[in-house]
Amino acid sequence: MSKGFLHHIELYVSDLKKSNDFWGWFLEDLGYHSFQKWENGQSWKLEETYIVFVQVQESFSDNSYHRKNVGLNHLAFHASSRQHVDDMTQKLTNKGIPILYTKQHPFSGGGNHYAVYFEDPDRIKVELVAPELSK
Repeated sequence: MSKGFLHHIELYVSDLKKSNDFWGWFLEDLGYHSFQKWENGQSWKLEETYIVFVQVQESFSDNSYHRKNVGLNHLAFHASSRQHVDDMTQKLTNKGIPILYTKQHPFSGGGNHYAVYFEDPDRIKVELVAPELSK
């Protein structure tokens, strides 16, 4: 057991197929593998942590998500290097996924924070951040 580490994250999504298409390649690029799959959900696992995407029930589907409301703002993942961030930025661009904060990219987080920001199909912000360079 890894006390204090996240066990899993579960997100309700508006369109499970779109979310699986979006998240699957990204998570696999980070080393996750398909973990569980059922009619209304899919999960990916990396070591002891997994991320679950579940189709929202129709009765709740008209409540749209916005990261500036109370709740989740964004998910940030570790990149292996600045080159990994650059490679992912190119993959996102090739897939037609808009990069957020392009005027400040890749230092949108300020200072030495080297990252790429983008959104999933439900506009959940995602960040891939490189390790800080040694000082």
